[in-house]
Amino acid sequence: MRMPSIYREKEFEIRDALSSGLIRGKIDLSIQRDLAPGESGTELNEGLVGHYYTLIKKLESSFVEEGATSATDYMNLIMKMPEVTSPASQSLEAAEYLVLRDSIDNCLSSCMAFREQEGAKLVGVLRSSVESILSGLEGVGPMEADRIANIRGRISNNLKDDQGENAQIDRDRFEQELIYYLEKLDITEEKVRLKAHCDFFLATLNEHGSKGKKLSFIGQEMGREINTLGSKAQHSEMQRLVVGMKDELEKIKEQVLNVL
Repeated sequence: MRMPSIYREKEFEIRDALSSGLIRGKIDLSIQRDLAPGESGTELNEGLVGHYYTLIKKLESSFVEEGATSATDYMNLIMKMPEVTSPASQSLEAAEYLVLRDSIDNCLSSCMAFREQEGAKLVGVLRSSVESILSGLEGVGPMEADRIANIRGRISNNLKDDQGENAQIDRDRFEQELIYYLEKLDITEEKVRLKAHCDFFLATLNEHGSKGKKLSFIGQEMGREINTLGSKAQHSEMQRLVVGMKDELEKIKEQVLNVL
């Protein structure tokens, strides 16, 4: 806050008004106070001027010289003396403070109207990013069968390479180990949770009031599920979809910082 000293006594009251009206964000308030026509910001110490004038006249009378100093020259000299002028003492009048508060309230209303306009555009951007994540999530489903087949074939080939073409493999034990391994790579829970987080995010966008922090927290949960999907994928096309979802999530995180 930058304001003339006359308003300092009301600083905390003004801060409270700004905090309650704008809620979040970095806020700068600058107040300029101009003097009315004919109003002066300085005061003249008339008693001190008279005192200086008397002293100078007395000093002058002790010297007899031609071309005595004129009264105008006296004033030029006296006005340069210390403490002859000082800032005018100011006290804040109730009527002036009412005008100031009305001006601040108008600024708050204009700022909130601008926020609402920007927010309406921001909703569209955020919704589009979440829908892109959901679209990527839908694309993961058809790849799961191919993913399992690739993992099964890769493990089987590795066993053959390690033990030779004529190696005897216990098929039952192989299937048990494979099932255990595939369960660890199962992404069903991650898909369900990510879908739920996206739906929750979209629902929160329609809520009234301040929701920026809430959206940020939901975005963090979405990120955890997307990262887990990526670590379990082991499928090039699925990884490509995960990278796309991460890109959209970064857009969401960046834009959520602008949400009230």
